Amino acid sequence: MLDVQARAALTGPLDRAGAMLDRPAVTPHRLTELGMLTGLASAGSAAAGWWPAAAVLWLLSRLADGLDGPLARRRGTANSSGAGGYLDISADFLVYGAFVVVAVGVGGPALPFLLVLLAYYVNGTVFLAFSSIAERTGRRGGGRLSKGRSLNFQGGLAEGGETIAVHTLWCLLPGFAHTIAWVWAAVVAVTAAHRVVSGYRRLR
Repeated sequence: MLDVQARAALTGPLDRAGAMLDRPAVTPHRLTELGMLTGLASAGSAAAGWWPAAAVLWLLSRLADGLDGPLARRRGTANSSGAGGYLDISADFLVYGAFVVVAVGVGGPALPFLLVLLAYYVNGTVFLAFSSIAERTGRRGGGRLSKGRSLNFQGGLAEGGETIAVHTLWCLLPGFAHTIAWVWAAVVAVTAAHRVVSGYRRLR
């Protein structure tokens, strides 16, 4: 919901950070991999009950995820093969899913987190299906390009910024994680339903 505004506000700082990182040893793919590894480490820290470490690693993971695109654009490789965007979205789904699975095992009722996983599954399927079909048919109407200019997708109530915030709240407020999960599952489900309906209408 807030991704457009957040991206506009962060474009300048991220581009400047990308310029600072523009060294031969630093590549967009390595940043994506760093984001994936720190995200998985965050999930592992949460599983161990190390919540402050989980929060820090989670935010570092998302920072790395936010820098791969600016660096790729700076080097003119953002649209060269699509491999970077493919790796990026694959890493995102792995990290998000791993974190929720870990949350299920931390204790308390599993149902809200299972509903979050279901909502993520449906939302991700709709997200990727719309991008693929819209690209193939040339009917992008209403879609937006992702940060790496690799995917065409629909906006919604639950986007990247909201997901980062919710996962951070799980780390900072583990005692309320299950309550947050109930609300978040509903929000993601509403987003998925909206994308199904609006995507179908736009592709007709």
